[in-house]
Amino acid sequence: MRHPRSPRFVSRLTRDTLALILAGGRGSRLKQMTVWRAKPAVPFGGKFRIIDFPLSNCINSGIRRVGVLTQYKAHSLIRHIQMGWGHLRGEFGEFVELLPAQQRIETSWYAGTADALYQNIDIIRIHAPEYVLILAGDHIYKMDYGPLLAAHVEKSADVTVGCIEVDTERARSFGVMSVDRDQRIVRFEEKPQNPEPVPGRQDVALASMGIYIFNTDFLIEQLIRDADSPSSSRDFGHDIIPHIIEKYRVFAHPFRDPQTGKQAYWRDVGTVDAFWEANLELIGVTPELNLYDMDWPIWTYQEQAPPAKFVFDDEDRRGMAVDSMVSGGCIISGANIRHSLLFSNVYVQSYAQIEDAVILPDVTIGEGVHITRAVIDKGCDIPPGMVIGEDLDQDAERFLVTPSGIVLVTPEMLGQELHHVR
Repeated sequence: MRHPRSPRFVSRLTRDTLALILAGGRGSRLKQMTVWRAKPAVPFGGKFRIIDFPLSNCINSGIRRVGVLTQYKAHSLIRHIQMGWGHLRGEFGEFVELLPAQQRIETSWYAGTADALYQNIDIIRIHAPEYVLILAGDHIYKMDYGPLLAAHVEKSADVTVGCIEVDTERARSFGVMSVDRDQRIVRFEEKPQNPEPVPGRQDVALASMGIYIFNTDFLIEQLIRDADSPSSSRDFGHDIIPHIIEKYRVFAHPFRDPQTGKQAYWRDVGTVDAFWEANLELIGVTPELNLYDMDWPIWTYQEQAPPAKFVFDDEDRRGMAVDSMVSGGCIISGANIRHSLLFSNVYVQSYAQIEDAVILPDVTIGEGVHITRAVIDKGCDIPPGMVIGEDLDQDAERFLVTPSGIVLVTPEMLGQELHHVR
């Protein structure tokens, strides 16, 4: 039985907050998946894009003024936001606003995360929020930003940094914080070679989620100061946060599950291996990320597609999917799908065998194809009889094979040019 969604109290804090999502990065660690799209535009979870998660968190938290800062190959990202996020009521002061790099102040592209906000400083002033919530546009998680804002105000903080605990090996890829008993940050180092562990544990460090809450006047002051500094790299993690922790009130806010108190689900899907793993985690009986949560829905744009269809029921030609997620518009025509995730409009022809695979939208898989432990990018047409994921040496000659043996296939690798540049 479905329970009606309980109304959530939207506080003055959320109404007085402007969220700015940094969505201009390429995400080069995703290799060929981001040759033609920005990382936040990469499909995820069967019907979503990565950008839908921070956007949904804002809307579900009651933050209805959102700017999305774009730069690298942003067309598909911009189109997705225009089509899927234009439902907010402008007359009520609600919006999801696109802020592409447009040389408003400088005559250059965004030089870093801090510079991206500096180049939109006039827009921040026009909206005149009391608080600015700065978010990364390329992580998968569900988070109510209300308690984060409340903690920021309760501690009279100038800046609050959302954080998670990660093992010290992984922490080398993050900004790492050291805190006192009150969670006040006493040291902050971006991507350290030897991350400082949390007190009492040698295997875990406190890492920044790329989430910052600033009092608006203080943010503007620091953006101007940073822009005037010739030695700055124009980055929050490298420059602004380390500069302010000694003089100002900068606090960490651990990301916890409100019911269990344990660290909540959060994934950086910045590599092909991580992307494959995070998608297949969703198939589990009780996955950490519950996409069926009616109290915290993930909103998105999706085209109108018919239900998935499974056809043929012969002994050697049975259209079926086991332990899998299959999106609308898919046709499984006498093929066998196991422990895989199929995005919208995937057509799998007879006698194909798919296992441990993530198949992005608009893919056609020919008769007799075998695919194992692979990511098939949008628009691929896999020819009949092709085998992927069983002979990695052979796969490496034509596709990308990751360190853990996941095979990435894109249309270009198959000689299928979806993007014409001449």
